[in-house]
Amino acid sequence: MIDHNLNRRKFIQGTGALLTLSALQAKGLTFDNALKNMRVGLIGAGWYGKSDLFRLMQIRPVDVVAICDVDKKHLEEAGQLISKRQVSGKIPQLYTDYRKMLADHQLDLVLIATPDHWHARQAIDAMRAGAHLYLQKPVSVDVLEGEAILSQARKLNKKVQVGTQRRSTAHLIDAKHRIIDQGLLGKISHVEMCCYYHMRQNGNPPLQPVPEHFDYDMWTGPAPLRPYDGLPHGGWWRTFMEYGNGITGDMGMHMFDTVRWLLGLKWPKKISATGGIYVQKGGKSTIADTQTALFEYDGLNCVWQHRTWGNAADPEYPWAFIIYGDKGTLKGSVMKYEFIPVGKGDAIKRDVVYEKEKFPMDVEEPRIELHTAPATRQHMLNLLSAIENDDLPVADIEEGYISTACCILANLSMELDRPLQYDPHKKICVDDPEATKRLRRPYRAPWQHPAQH
Repeated sequence: MIDHNLNRRKFIQGTGALLTLSALQAKGLTFDNALKNMRVGLIGAGWYGKSDLFRLMQIRPVDVVAICDVDKKHLEEAGQLISKRQVSGKIPQLYTDYRKMLADHQLDLVLIATPDHWHARQAIDAMRAGAHLYLQKPVSVDVLEGEAILSQARKLNKKVQVGTQRRSTAHLIDAKHRIIDQGLLGKISHVEMCCYYHMRQNGNPPLQPVPEHFDYDMWTGPAPLRPYDGLPHGGWWRTFMEYGNGITGDMGMHMFDTVRWLLGLKWPKKISATGGIYVQKGGKSTIADTQTALFEYDGLNCVWQHRTWGNAADPEYPWAFIIYGDKGTLKGSVMKYEFIPVGKGDAIKRDVVYEKEKFPMDVEEPRIELHTAPATRQHMLNLLSAIENDDLPVADIEEGYISTACCILANLSMELDRPLQYDPHKKICVDDPEATKRLRRPYRAPWQHPAQH
């Protein structure tokens, strides 16, 4: 066991600890409860999994007892890095099969940062093993997976924070309170969301033997088994619909979720989309390089567009949302927001909040996204508060499910070339048996889809 007094001393002495402890107290947590030993596991120990875990370790002296990854090199590297940040200095137990990790340990919290096709199966298995979750988005690769996660979370009373940390981003929280909640936009009837990053990996790498340190069959899990053409790390897997939901389900899900949170929206009444591979036709990639999706609400249209080629419509906002009201416009991104009034009035701007002085280790961490680190820390604090106080976190699984499912339905609409109306209560696409059948992807044997049992 770890010495709790030692934990407390080191934590309070750490840079930024006073702010963190004050934030915990403000959420109704006592020091004793806030600093009690929490047993944590990580599934997916690559770049982003480590980043999420390190943000948690900055705001609470948790005991990282076990981590899992199918790449032994990733696993061993992560183990060493974690040991340097642990108060105990110990290396967590290393696993290549998450099921054995869950069976061997009684974990309080599991972070899941695997590729998208694994999220649902691992989330449900971890909750059934007794853990609360920090689950990376999108929560699923089909609609019924997401519904199954939500159902299990409610049945087991497990708190699930989805990694849509725009809901915990300081400048966007300010925009919600100062602009939207105060009615500065007036009547809102149109929203645009976009991503113009050239992020669609493509190419024709040759087939090759699977390296000994990598369990490709386990990495693939319930997804189709593609011929091996190199390590999927570094984003290569994201270029295939076999493993995810394309750029709409990746980047679009973030912005659509942000807009829903800002405006208090739930399920749209109709979803439609067009697009495909229009420009970048060479290579193996199966995700769309061009797509436009329409999420229709009563008196409000939310339009998503992405291109992985050409220039951004506005170079200042290459990945962003724009909310139009009859009294003003709100532009927002991960870096800033800008309110532009109609007619007379003052413009309002605010930039992203960094915490490099409070958390100097951020600057030394390879590949860290410095602009998102404060939001991820706040997201973790919010999850801890939800666990302690039996509340729902700000990015509760129901919200992550809605945002994920809507983007999946947009992709399905594009493939079927028709609008879709999803009924979340009946779990069907209204008057569309073919679309309803495709709400659940087939799983590769012997893995079982969570909606089957």
